[in-house]
Amino acid sequence: MDSKILLESGTNELEILEFTLGDNHYGINVAKIREIKKYETVTPIPNAHPSVEGVFMPRDKMITAIDLRNCLGRGQSEPKGLFIITNFNKLDIAFHVDNVLGIQKISWSEIIKPEVTISSAEEGVAIGIVKKESKLIIILDFEKIVTDINPETGLKVSDINELGERERSQVPILIAEDSPLLNKLIVDCLKKAGYENLIHTENGKQAYEIISYYKSKGTLHDHVRVIISDIEMPEMDGHRLTKLVKTDEATANIPVVLFSSLVNDEMRRKGESLGADAQLSKPEIGNLVRIVDQLVEERHLNN
Repeated sequence: MDSKILLESGTNELEILEFTLGDNHYGINVAKIREIKKYETVTPIPNAHPSVEGVFMPRDKMITAIDLRNCLGRGQSEPKGLFIITNFNKLDIAFHVDNVLGIQKISWSEIIKPEVTISSAEEGVAIGIVKKESKLIIILDFEKIVTDINPETGLKVSDINELGERERSQVPILIAEDSPLLNKLIVDCLKKAGYENLIHTENGKQAYEIISYYKSKGTLHDHVRVIISDIEMPEMDGHRLTKLVKTDEATANIPVVLFSSLVNDEMRRKGESLGADAQLSKPEIGNLVRIVDQLVEERHLNN
């Protein structure tokens, strides 16, 4: 199965692939999926993380196989089932699951935060939960799952040190990122890079409420001059936020940088069609700072 982006841009909708582990239902954004394959034997890696089953090479490309059941604290998978082969953060990874049920089209506004109805292991790696008919589908944070297994795949915070000594800047930057860890890392990195006037929010809806508030007060320029947004977020995603900003004359000139694990060719075209000024894959925190520098200089946002 090849993943295709079937949705219109900026509608705040996404397609999730619903799959199961035992009796539990989970979801992954279709935009992350390259294909689905039947389970095949993998080659174990010595001294690997307990959740890493091994590697295999379909079509001459080495792919790491991760036992999702093990990641969620539910034991180990049997040598059967399916591999969901994904691509995000410039990584090709196969997640071992029991069964795939099909694609669900949902709105980000339907996704609620994790509750006590799920295990503590799931809560730590869940973006949220959506209720479909009588079942709960847990949308998993696959970036966090992979980063927990191998921290080197996360934000390259060390890139900031390579920027050297920098001047302080009071350019107001608005950040929309639902992961508490990534939100903090982005804020810390921007502050280290000299940007001190930061507002950080958990999703596009909160960010747009701030934009709308300062717009109504006539002080938007004093509070928001650059927007950095994730794409995948509950309530309102980054594409919807970009569309709202870029289709309003009062806000269209504010640069929007999409900083997401989902910046592949297809999603890049989507972002461009919505007017995003720059799009970067999430490990590239050093490049994020360079892009912000460039936008600030080009737009004379210091004034």
